[in-house]
Amino acid sequence: MPVREQNFWLTTVEILRTDPARPLPESVDVAVIGAGFTGLSAARTLARCGANVAVLEAETIGWGASSRNGGMVLTGLKLGVNKLISLYGRERTQRMYAASLATIDCVEQLVNDERIDCDFARSGHLEVACKQKHFDDYARQVEVIAREFNHQLRMVQRHELQPEIGSSIYYGGIVDEVSAGLNPARYVAGLALAAMKAGATIFENAAVVKIEREAREGTPGWRVTTSRGALSRGVLSRGTLWARDVFVGTSGYTGSATPALRKKLIPIGSYIITTEILPEALANELSPRNRMIYDSKNYLYYYRLTPDQRMLFGGRAAFFPETQNSIRQSAEILRRGMIAVYPRLHDVKVDYVWGGTLDFAFDIMPHAGQMDGIYYALGYAGHGVAMATWQGQQMARMIAGEKPDNPFVGIPFPGAPLGLYNGKPWFLPFAGAWYKFLDWVS
Repeated sequence: MPVREQNFWLTTVEILRTDPARPLPESVDVAVIGAGFTGLSAARTLARCGANVAVLEAETIGWGASSRNGGMVLTGLKLGVNKLISLYGRERTQRMYAASLATIDCVEQLVNDERIDCDFARSGHLEVACKQKHFDDYARQVEVIAREFNHQLRMVQRHELQPEIGSSIYYGGIVDEVSAGLNPARYVAGLALAAMKAGATIFENAAVVKIEREAREGTPGWRVTTSRGALSRGVLSRGTLWARDVFVGTSGYTGSATPALRKKLIPIGSYIITTEILPEALANELSPRNRMIYDSKNYLYYYRLTPDQRMLFGGRAAFFPETQNSIRQSAEILRRGMIAVYPRLHDVKVDYVWGGTLDFAFDIMPHAGQMDGIYYALGYAGHGVAMATWQGQQMARMIAGEKPDNPFVGIPFPGAPLGLYNGKPWFLPFAGAWYKFLDWVS
């Protein structure tokens, strides 16, 4: 049977579909753009605070990276702690790292409070070193994290790796027991139900095409134009509503309706394969402690066992966002990578392959706050399951008038050098080649 070009996670759940005939309201307190982790988390929190919330989704609930990712709920940030301290200082970096730990608790509490059946488990993560130099850098990072952030990671020497991973190609690793894994499609489905239960309304196939300032009865706000119809004074009009505030949580799918944000983000493709269900003994040999695993390269691989004991193996097989051709090509690239890590999987059949789009800021950092009066949270760089959920909550509290401690608000948010970027990533082939070069020389 050929490989199915289909998201495996979506075969494990039936996500609720909203009423396509339901017209948009005339006005709301907050229009949330994007029905992924960020937007749904924000909508739930805002609705629980008493706000009238409409979630506007261009496709369907969880259609983007929220259902397509590896389901890794990870601590830490993409940049190393020494780099973070040099950029932001010790005090803000301490707050950033504390926030990264709080994101895991945030997901766990939400899952428990809403009773979301998504296989959440604190299985920890394992970062493995592809070179001795990478492992030596781990030691320095672990020391700083223990001293500055009071968080203990465990170094794993090369000869101690066997109880952690059934592969002999790495030079050691780091274990963080706080990280977790889950089924992202079931999680986003549960998050959508939780948002609706709190009182938010979700509108699918409602792509936002324009956002314009417009005051109503002396109250500043926004006229939001979508691809759906809206009920205005008893008459069905074309796709507009008025919102006091707008919150953008569109990540790698940020579009032309928010051009200032789009120019700050690079959409990068990430691809995943999953094997057939493995025999229990083989699964236990490959990942004895069921860790979320990723390696130390820029052009990295990440992998884990799914709850039904498949090997899920992902990576930057192509930098461009997903297309039918890139997905098909990625299946073979990732299969070769998987076999290099796990030769025992040489004859195991690959059942599924799919792709999704991540959002990288030019500084590889999460960003949140307001731009031109519009609230936003994005730039997760592959750490989005936990951070997106947490940022949705934090930004909802900010919109509601609170002052939550969010260390990612107010940090510099750089664009492309010389302004040579309009949101269409023409330079991705060069970036991919550059990162492969860095992996070779590092």
